Amino acid sequence: MLILASGSPRRRELLAQIGIAYMVNPSSYNEQSPKKKNPEKYVLAQAAGKARDVAGKFPGQWVLGADTVVAVNGTILGKPRNDKEAIRMLHELSGKKHSVYTGVTLACSDKEYMQVVETKVWFRKLGDREIERYVATGEPMDKAGAYGIQGKAAAFVDKINGSYTNVVGLPLSQVYKMLKKAKVT
Repeated sequence: MLILASGSPRRRELLAQIGIAYMVNPSSYNEQSPKKKNPEKYVLAQAAGKARDVAGKFPGQWVLGADTVVAVNGTILGKPRNDKEAIRMLHELSGKKHSVYTGVTLACSDKEYMQVVETKVWFRKLGDREIERYVATGEPMDKAGAYGIQGKAAAFVDKINGSYTNVVGLPLSQVYKMLKKAKVT
C-alpha cells in the first residue's frame, strides 16, 4: 500500500478521487525556508526529503512526498505565517501571472521517481477589501501563495495553463504515471 508522507487534506482528497489506496504518515522532515531562487530545485528537494524521511521508517513500502510553492517575479511564496503576510502575498499576485510548482518524489528503499510540475496561473486585479475579506476566512493560512484555487479564491483566477490538480497540491496525472511505473496501482 502507498504511504502518503503528508498531512495535507487536499492531497488525501486528490488521491482518493482517483481511487488510490494509501495510508497517511506525515513526514517529520525539517522543511527549509524557501530562500532558494530556483523553485523547481526547492520543491524537489523538499519532496525528496519528506519521502525519504518516511521511507526510512517503512522499508520496502512506496512513499509519496510532495511540496508546492508559488513563484512570482522570481520570488518563492510558501505558506503565510500570519494575516499580514497573506495580505502581502495576495497583493503581490494581484493582476499578475505566477507559477505553481509541485515537486513529487515516490521512494521505496533504494528506488526513487522524481518530478516537478509547473502550472501557470493568472489572477485578475484584486481590491484591498476583497483581499482582506478572503484572508479573514482563514482559508489562505495553510496554502502556498496564500490561496486555494479549489476554494473561495477560485474567483480570483482568470485562467490557468497546466494541471489544475497541481495548483491544488498534487499533479494527479503525473503522480498516477509514477505509481504505474512503480507498479503501485
